[in-house]
Parts: sequence; structure tokens; C-alpha cells
Amino acid sequence: MNKEFSWDKILQIKTVGRDDKNADEYRYPYEPTPYCVLERLAESGLLGEGDTLLDYGCGKGRVGFFFSYRTKTDAIGIEYDERIYQSALENQKTAHQKAKLRFVLTRAEEYEVPTDVNRCYFFNPFSLEILQKVMARIIDSYYADPREILLFFYYPSDEFMCYLMTLDELEFYNEIECGDLFETKDARERIMVFELPCYEIEEHENG
Repeated sequence: MNKEFSWDKILQIKTVGRDDKNADEYRYPYEPTPYCVLERLAESGLLGEGDTLLDYGCGKGRVGFFFSYRTKTDAIGIEYDERIYQSALENQKTAHQKAKLRFVLTRAEEYEVPTDVNRCYFFNPFSLEILQKVMARIIDSYYADPREILLFFYYPSDEFMCYLMTLDELEFYNEIECGDLFETKDARERIMVFELPCYEIEEHENG
């Protein structure tokens, strides 16, 4: 049994497979992040108990279920496709870990980011036009309640990267290489981590 099916079995969910039935030029097909990549992110120590992770385009919920189980992270998954959202709810009924995860049926660009969210995850769920609106929502939440927020972009496009580098509020934090996890060499097999830093916290600690 490969890792994709073995982790689904451990978590007692069904997330394997691609689904492009309702995909279009703005919202891309459902394709879950490989579990080996999620393991590498878990090993980074950047998510843990006390954090709240917002998964954009959560699909059937794999990211939230995994980190709730593996790192005790609270998680919110948002999904616009009602059919796939229902699959996430079905997984929640059977999942090993239930208490720290909730799903919301909504369009990402319309979702007001709760102020307890301090981690955000993206696996190319939508177009640059939508990302720009999503980032405005995240930054609004950041200013409403200043706090460190880390944003994880797995397999980022050049278009995404060029845009993210232009945001004044955003700082490059780290790069997590994932290319060695796959037989085929691909420069995009990485997680780019950006930060919205909390200067108030840093000044207090330094003082």
C-alpha cells in the first residue's frame, strides 16, 4: 500500500484522486497535496498546537485532517465546490481526528479571515486574480489583530511568486525543498513560506 492510501487509512478518510468536474480558468481542479509533502511541512516545526491553519481550496479536507492529527493544529478548510465540500463533511464523520477541524462552503475571495488564523496553506487552488483578493482579506485580518502569520505556497507558479514579492507587508521566510521526494526533477517541487511579521511582538520582546 502506497503512502497516499496508507495515510488515508490512518486518518480514516478518502481524499485520493483528482477531480476537475467544476474547474475553470479561475478555480483549478481538486488535487490533494501528496502526503510526503505534508510530512515534510510537519517536520519543519512551523505548525503546532496553538496554531490555526486556514486551507484555501481544501477539497476533501486532507491538509486539515493531516495536521490536526500529526501536529495538533486547529484547522479551517474553505471550499467553493459544494459537491467536493460534501465529501469533506463525509470524511469528517469517519475521521480519526474530529475536534479541531471545521469546513466552510464559500468563495475564497469572499471569506473574512478570522483573527485566530495564523497559518495559511495554498496548493494553487485558484487564479492570480483571486489570489490578489484573498491576500487583501488576509492583510485586512492582519491589521485588525496584528500577529505573525505564515503563508505556505506548495508548488507555486512563477506568476504567484512574482506577485507575492511585490507585497510590502509580506516578507520571504523560508523555502522547504520537496524535489527529493519524487523521481521526476521539478524545480517547483517546494514550499515557499512567506511571513506577515508582528513587529509589536518583536519590539516587546526586544524591550
